[in-house]
Amino acid sequence: MARSSRPGVLIVTGLSGAGRSTAAKVLEDLGYTVVDNLPPRLIPEVAEYHHVAEGRGRVVAVIDSRGGLATAEVGPVIDALEGQGIRTMVLFLEADDAMLVRRYEENRRPHPVRGGTLPESIADERLLLADLKEMADLVIDTTDLNVHQLRDAITHRFTEPGPQRTMRVSVTSFGYKHGVPRDIDLCFDVRFLPNPHWVTELRPKRGTDPEVFDYVMGNPDGAAFFKKLTEMLNFLVPRYVREGKSYLSIGIGCTGGHHRSVAIAQALGDTLENKGLDVAVRHRDVAR
Repeated sequence: MARSSRPGVLIVTGLSGAGRSTAAKVLEDLGYTVVDNLPPRLIPEVAEYHHVAEGRGRVVAVIDSRGGLATAEVGPVIDALEGQGIRTMVLFLEADDAMLVRRYEENRRPHPVRGGTLPESIADERLLLADLKEMADLVIDTTDLNVHQLRDAITHRFTEPGPQRTMRVSVTSFGYKHGVPRDIDLCFDVRFLPNPHWVTELRPKRGTDPEVFDYVMGNPDGAAFFKKLTEMLNFLVPRYVREGKSYLSIGIGCTGGHHRSVAIAQALGDTLENKGLDVAVRHRDVAR
């Protein structure tokens, strides 16, 4: 039975160090629900929970040798899923021994198959996974692929037809005196702008209030900075999307996170949303 290139259940497996984690992350960005280190016998239950048979979900099951691999279970599971009309596919990732050794030496992590030298562990895992490789619908050799090339290969193979997914953007205002958020990609410091804190009637207000917003955005430096910021993001965002980035986190910081950063973050969120991006704006310290 020929399987679709866009399956309802995709089983991702292969040699440790060949790129399973990268593949799983790319597939998650493409809309799959990814379950890591899943025993094969549980795949039908996960598919049922996510309503795959009804076409309401898609599942990636990452199976590997970390907890011992019940290879004999995989074939019957695939037959059972396809008997329910669920398109199922096996993706196997491999690389040559020299590259796997190099990757393990670089990240200094232990190989999941224990009991000998690193080359011996790799050889043992090849034997353990031989049957899975035989039943694979697609084998990708990552020996000569960097993470970007692997991402492109998987994206090309498993992207749904139709419009591309919109990049999700998070814009967070914050106060430097409370610490810089740890999960931001781009950070901008707006403490060079005049501070409404020193204007008596504006001090108790926040950057979301019209008077403060106009004070910040109406300042020549505020307007010039915002123009340059949006021009830079107009340049960056399409290139991030082209490189496969699906989520962008932007931080805007001032001293306390009450006025300047809030006004700029709010204006930026509105501007990006008007460009068709999926934007969430959060004012982390505005209530402090």
